[in-house]
Amino acid sequence: MVFAGLAGPCAAVTLRPRQEISGPLAPAGPATASSISTLSSTSRQAYNELFKLRTESARALLQAELKRQPAAAGALLVADCTDFVELMISQDASRYETVTMAQSRRLAVLEKSAERGPLRDYARAEIRLHQAAAQVAFQHEVQGAWNLRQAYQQMQATVQRYPDFLPARKTLGMMQFFIGSLPEGYRWFLKLLGLPGSVELGLQNLRAAARQPNDFQPEAQIILALVQETYYKSADEAVLLVSRLATQQPDNLLFSYLSISLNKRQHHTGAALAAYRARPTGPAYLPVPYLHHMAADLLLYQGQYAASQRENQQFLQQYRGVHYRKDAAFKLYLAAWLGNDAPAAEQYRRQIGAGGRTELEEDKYAQRFFEDKLPLSRPLTRARLQIDGGYYREALATLRGFAATPATGLRDRLEDPYRRARAYQGLGRLDSARLFYTRTIALAGKAPYYFGPQSALQMGYLCQADGQLNLARVYFQKVLDSPKHEYKNSTDAKAKVALSGMPAAKLR
Repeated sequence: MVFAGLAGPCAAVTLRPRQEISGPLAPAGPATASSISTLSSTSRQAYNELFKLRTESARALLQAELKRQPAAAGALLVADCTDFVELMISQDASRYETVTMAQSRRLAVLEKSAERGPLRDYARAEIRLHQAAAQVAFQHEVQGAWNLRQAYQQMQATVQRYPDFLPARKTLGMMQFFIGSLPEGYRWFLKLLGLPGSVELGLQNLRAAARQPNDFQPEAQIILALVQETYYKSADEAVLLVSRLATQQPDNLLFSYLSISLNKRQHHTGAALAAYRARPTGPAYLPVPYLHHMAADLLLYQGQYAASQRENQQFLQQYRGVHYRKDAAFKLYLAAWLGNDAPAAEQYRRQIGAGGRTELEEDKYAQRFFEDKLPLSRPLTRARLQIDGGYYREALATLRGFAATPATGLRDRLEDPYRRARAYQGLGRLDSARLFYTRTIALAGKAPYYFGPQSALQMGYLCQADGQLNLARVYFQKVLDSPKHEYKNSTDAKAKVALSGMPAAKLR
């Protein structure tokens, strides 16, 4: 499922380079795809319902098919996707054991099944990957790592045996890409699993699955679009794809979610809020609490502080997971503080330290704010939110209210030029953006804040777009050499992917 692809890095095994599966279709091995290789009409209909996040409808469709054919690989796979999606979206730990036990039962059935062909082999590997992702998400990392390794091996074997079976290329490509993009901090993970991954081969496999018709083509298209938007600054194609899908299927909650998320990341606050308000709702749909957390951010960008607080409060009431709780409390603090409600702001500030985990970068940032106890600058904070929302001119006007003094701390003195650079870049005034990015980098040195590394990343992108490849490499390497900060993993991953896609430097 596409949800597994968005969950994070996957597993790997040690292989010689010549054994890797790449873009052009390899010659078929001794097995053929003459046996079952596509979903039944009922499983396909259930899969389409699941893609709309109508999980109960999907489950009802599968029930009769599994009663007739309890070992049908396609029906078992879609049933597993249904359980997995509910678990990962709800993050409800009380359901973890039930779901992983059901996954083990499905794997045992498939192991003994008389069905042959690519669909059965693909289902085994995909269910194993779901189980691994669930185990990692719920702090069973050792079991998860072992299953990730097995899932990778099985998916690679499926591609080698059935090279024209595109769904397996979709998942193998996803794993290859995300392993290849892992930053240096995850080297222990890669060493444990035994494979370095490959950004280039992963993209080749993803493209093959995205461009040619197959049962799981929409997943491949979405994963590829998100990869291109996140790592290659190709946002327009991703936004167009998701907008087209959401328009074609207005009853599809997943497509609405993706439209909200992509527009939010591209600083299109109005479009994101419009998609949020137009999303399909009702008891037929799986509850997605995180939608309220995204909406709270969007309203915060617009200065609608009371409405933002209501959305985050609803998120925290509905959400069963341990992640994003600190981030939500921090955003509640910002809304109360900027809204001049000091007692509520202090209550939310204490809430940051009271619960939740800090694996995610957003939660790390919130926890650092709580622990450092450094006062925030009102104009810098407001400008940051305006820039995140795409309100660049308003942000520059807000920044005029900030004036550094000899008593101003380093963090604020770094944030001021960085925010100006982001605003100018958003307005397309790239010369001004470069000026303030370089100023930030020079001032930052080895300071443990993200402003310097993020400035170096953006300068790398700007130089790359101008054809200044040697200078771009210098900036991307500067990102990787930066000291630890709240967003180091994601920033390093982007710099690593950018470097891997550049031609080798020419020696003079």
